[in-house]
Amino acid sequence: MFDRILNRMREKIRTRQYIMTYHARREMHYDDLSIYDIERGILTGKILERQKDETTNEWKYHIKGKTVDGGKVEVIVKISPTDKLVIITLYTI
Repeated sequence: MFDRILNRMREKIRTRQYIMTYHARREMHYDDLSIYDIERGILTGKILERQKDETTNEWKYHIKGKTVDGGKVEVIVKISPTDKLVIITLYTI
């Protein structure tokens, strides 16, 4: 259902056209994850749901994928108005 947008997000990861929010960096540290875990989570993941942000009217996507060591990670992302992938937050499961 979300194949086109997921492929676009994966291309943003492959070409390093993404940014992370401060909140996402903090959560990455708390969950003892590396940037490679987050990249792999998006590259191997599936979109679970899409939500519309009430404030910005932008679509946010909830992705569930695998970390480098085979663990599970969930990542919330969006495409910014400047066409970069924004990693909003993340957590392990």
